[in-house]
Amino acid sequence: MKLGIIYLAVFLAGCAGNAQPVHNTANSPSEPQRAEKLQSVTAHTTENQTPKPVETNTNSSSKWSQSGNPIDTSKFDAAVASAEKAAKAKPTDQTAKAALVEAYFERGFALTEARQYASALGDYRRAVKLDPNHEESKKWIDQIIGIYGMLKKEYPKEGEEPPPLPFKKAEA
Repeated sequence: MKLGIIYLAVFLAGCAGNAQPVHNTANSPSEPQRAEKLQSVTAHTTENQTPKPVETNTNSSSKWSQSGNPIDTSKFDAAVASAEKAAKAKPTDQTAKAALVEAYFERGFALTEARQYASALGDYRRAVKLDPNHEESKKWIDQIIGIYGMLKKEYPKEGEEPPPLPFKKAEA
């Protein structure tokens, strides 16, 4: 406790040594009190001003911005592509359908961990569309919609989800 008081005293003594005298300029008409130019109230309004154009992302067809951390989804993308191919080849095969549901879920989960919620939402929705009883995907859809609700933001509707963020491999 005594050491803390000593440090505080040394600090205050150091500050007092660097203190600059304060001049009262309130009664001195030759010195302005404020450095900036005085403006009328109308100079601060937005009335009669043309609005600045809003920048939009022209590289994406989605109205949803991509956010989160870019991750390498190549192994998940390959699993989805392989499962889609197998499901198309055998549309009645429940094993192929289950593999596709799992591939969508796994990629969605990886995107969720990278905080790419809008993109993950699309994969979870694809999984539920193929298997309406896939509880994990339903749970994550509710979680992500809840996150958007807490942020007071609208979430992407089905089909509006952006693709995952592009991932650039680090050069060695």
